[in-house]
Amino acid sequence: MITTLSGDTSRLLATVDFVKEQDTATLLPLLFPGLDGPELRTLTEHCRFSHAALLVFPSDEAELRAMLTDCGLVADAPPRPSVVVRERLAVRYRRPAAELDVGILRPAVLGADGAHRMVEVFALTVPPGSGLDAIAVAERERQHEAHVAFEVVAPDPLVLRGLCATFARYGATPDGGGYNPHENGTVFYFGAAAEAKVGCRRVELYVPGDHRDVLAAHLDEHRARQPAETLLRLLTGAWTTQALTAFTQLRVPDAMDGERGADVEELAREVGARPRNLATLLRYLAMLGAVTEGRDGFRLTELGALLRAGAPGSMRALALMYGGPFYQSFAGLGHTVRTGHVAFEHLFGENHFDHFARDPHLAELFDQSMAAGSAMFDPVPTHPALTAAAEAPAGGTVVDVAGGNGELLGRILAAHPRLDGVLLERPHAVEAARHRLEEAGHGTRCVFLAGDFADVPAGGDVYVLSRVLHDWDDERCREILRHCARAMPDHADLLVIERVLPPDGSVSLATAWDLHMMCNVGGRERHADHYGTLFADAGLALVDRTPLPLEGHVLHVRKARSASA
Repeated sequence: MITTLSGDTSRLLATVDFVKEQDTATLLPLLFPGLDGPELRTLTEHCRFSHAALLVFPSDEAELRAMLTDCGLVADAPPRPSVVVRERLAVRYRRPAAELDVGILRPAVLGADGAHRMVEVFALTVPPGSGLDAIAVAERERQHEAHVAFEVVAPDPLVLRGLCATFARYGATPDGGGYNPHENGTVFYFGAAAEAKVGCRRVELYVPGDHRDVLAAHLDEHRARQPAETLLRLLTGAWTTQALTAFTQLRVPDAMDGERGADVEELAREVGARPRNLATLLRYLAMLGAVTEGRDGFRLTELGALLRAGAPGSMRALALMYGGPFYQSFAGLGHTVRTGHVAFEHLFGENHFDHFARDPHLAELFDQSMAAGSAMFDPVPTHPALTAAAEAPAGGTVVDVAGGNGELLGRILAAHPRLDGVLLERPHAVEAARHRLEEAGHGTRCVFLAGDFADVPAGGDVYVLSRVLHDWDDERCREILRHCARAMPDHADLLVIERVLPPDGSVSLATAWDLHMMCNVGGRERHADHYGTLFADAGLALVDRTPLPLEGHVLHVRKARSASA
C-alpha cells in the first residue's frame, strides 16, 4: 500500500488513503487468503480494523507537526513514548534504547464506511548529527514497523487465544509484541501470510489492558524464530539486574510517586544523582515497567513500588542481595561447573552463612531478603496440619526450625491464637525474630532458641522447615531431617516449604533457583521423588504436597510408621 511512494509525507498520505478505503470484512481476507465463512464472521465479530501504522523520521516535533498538517491530520496530544517500537529498533540496530526517542501519535481518520479509525504514527526523532540517519534510510526501505491493526472488541483470554490461533491457521507468524504501561494496552504482532494481497506485511492485534500472560506464549514462539535476537536479550539480562539494583540503592523509588510525575532534575537533586544519567536509567526502567514516563515526568508503577523501603511486600532487600553479593558470585559460575567448588566461597573465602554472620549489615540484609519472598507464605497458615493443631483441646505448638526473622511463624501465630511457637535460629537471627514477633504482639506466645539443627526441641505438634533443605547437599539434609524426626512425637507433622523441580523439564522458578543454590551455597532444588527418598532415609514419609505462590510447595511429612494415620 505504501511501497511505491517516497518521502515521509508521501508515505503518510498513502497510509491515510488506505485507512479511509478499507473495512474489517474486506481487509481480513486480503491479509489471510482463504479466510471466509464462519471463521471470517467470528473474527469480524471479535475484532475491528482500527488503524494502519508507519514509522517516520522528523528532525524535531515541529517538523512532525508540519508533516501531519500536510496530510490533513490533527493530533490532539503530544507524542507518547513508544515502548515496543523503541525496543525493537534498539535490538535491530544494536543501539541503546535510551538513545532512541520514539513517540506515538494517533490522529483520527473517518473511513468511507463512516467508521472512526486512526493512523498510528511512530516518530523516531533524528536530529542533525545524531548518527541515526542510517536507521531512517533502512526503515524507509524495509518498512519493518508498518502494519495494519485490529482492536479486540471484548478482551477475554479465551477469545484472544482463539484469535491468535485463527491467524496462525491462515499463515500468520508471531512477530513480537509487548505491554505498554503508558496506555495499559497489550499488542500482538504477526507477520502476514505469504500470499497476502496487501503491501503491508505485518498485522497487529491490540488488546486494551494487561494481557502479558497470553502474550508470553506468543513471544516465546516469536523468539524461537529469531535466535540472534533471543540470544542478545538473554546476554543483556545482567543489565536489567543492575538497573533495578542501582534504582534501589539510590532510593529513587522512595523519592517517587505513583500518582504524580517527578521531574528528573528535582528527582536527581533529591537522590544525589546526575540528571542526564538518571534519565537514562529511568527510560530503561520504563521499558521494564518499573516506571512510566509522561508529560509530567516519571511515575512509579506498582512493580517499581515493590522496591520501596517499608512498602507492603517490599522486595528491596532482594534487589540489593541479587544485585550485590550474589551477583558478584555468579561471575564464578564457570568455576563451580568446572570444579564443583561453590563460587561464593571461591570469591569470598568462606561459605555465605559465615560471611554474612561476620557482617551485621549483610546478615540483616539476608534475613530481610528471605522475608521479601513472603508472598509464598500466604496460604501456609491455612494448611490442615496447622488447623488441626490449633483445634486440639489443649491447643498446640509450632516449631519453626531455622525460622529466620520470624516472618512465617508470625503469620501462623496471627492466624491461630490457640497456637504457641518455638523459633530456632542462629543467635543474631533469634534477636531479630524476637523483636519482630514482640512488635506483632506474639512475643509472650513464643520461645526463642539460639542453636543449630542438633538443637531441634522435642514435643512440638507441627514442625516447619521453610526454604532450608535447598541450602544443603543430600547428606546434610538427611542429618537435618533425622534431628527433626528424633524430636517429633509420633502424632506430629512436619511441613517442608521448598520449590520443587518439575518432572517434565518445563519452565520453572525452581530450575533457576537450582542454579542459584549450586553457585552460592552448594545446595540444590529437588524433584518431589528426591525429597521422598531423603524423608524415607530419615524415617519419615511424604503424605502430600500443596502448591504455593511463587512456585513453592508445602511438602507434608510425618513419621513413617504414622504416615497413614
